[in-house]
Amino acid sequence: MTRALQDVAATAQIRARIAERVVGREREVDLLLAAVSAGRDLMLEGPPGTSKSTLLGTITAEWDIPLVFVEGNADLTPSRLVGHHNPARVLREDYSADNFVEGPLIEAMRTGGFLYIEEFNRAPEDTLNTLLTAMAERVITIPRVGSVTALPTFRVVASLNPYDNIGTTRLSTSVHDRMCRLVVTYQDAEAEREIVKRRSGINSARVIADAVAVTRVTRERDDIRQGSSVRGAIDVALLASELAQMRGVTLPEVDSIDPPRGLPEDYTNVMLDAMLVALSGRIHLDDTAFETPEAVLREIWQDHFILIPAAAEPG
Repeated sequence: MTRALQDVAATAQIRARIAERVVGREREVDLLLAAVSAGRDLMLEGPPGTSKSTLLGTITAEWDIPLVFVEGNADLTPSRLVGHHNPARVLREDYSADNFVEGPLIEAMRTGGFLYIEEFNRAPEDTLNTLLTAMAERVITIPRVGSVTALPTFRVVASLNPYDNIGTTRLSTSVHDRMCRLVVTYQDAEAEREIVKRRSGINSARVIADAVAVTRVTRERDDIRQGSSVRGAIDVALLASELAQMRGVTLPEVDSIDPPRGLPEDYTNVMLDAMLVALSGRIHLDDTAFETPEAVLREIWQDHFILIPAAAEPG
């Protein structure tokens, strides 16, 4: 087998293993693997809770290379990203390569890891421009230290939330020109139910189905600017399970995805309380909305547990 065919076979095996660990992301796994295998830097664009970090962590674990995490914010200066000379040692010894403290960019270049910058568009413009040479040349020159050449597996992977414009920086065309872009959306309902089951450890199909359904509705309403991610559904399921145990409520043994008529009132009240706690801080209402998050969630609860079952055909 030629080296090229061996590489293709290895990538295919990695893809299969990743697909077993990440739910409902077959297409994204293909595209992400193709981009990084081709040596490209990449921007992942999508709302929170869409498995971006999980995908990267799984790939770097399979390749046995570091995932160097950086949070993009106003404090991420060029010196924090690249590194700086230790001030105390500079006073004693003057500037030298020995007293240089590596930042995450240099760490990722030296180790051949992925530099993952979350909330990429919250970092200052001059910090983002520091990445341009590293992405284009795979080499960066540091005064009094010298040139650092990245190992072949070094990649820059950035993520941003396109729905949140508060405190963000407009990315320059130079940055966009050096990165591929992959839009990551929410998984379908079946995949989210599997995620909630795995992450929560809850076996009640009724609780999982209801938690996922009401959470997904928060992404569809016109009066909600940004709904909750699947993390909200996980918390709804966990809180509902705990509340049910505390209150002595028996969870209905109903395996259907849609809520049936006549669910016990003590169970639906448990779900309402779980929703209010788990989701009220995760939904962001439209500026024109006059209601509170709690009022909106009560409407979602009423639609899901009362109005929709009542409108269903008998039987």
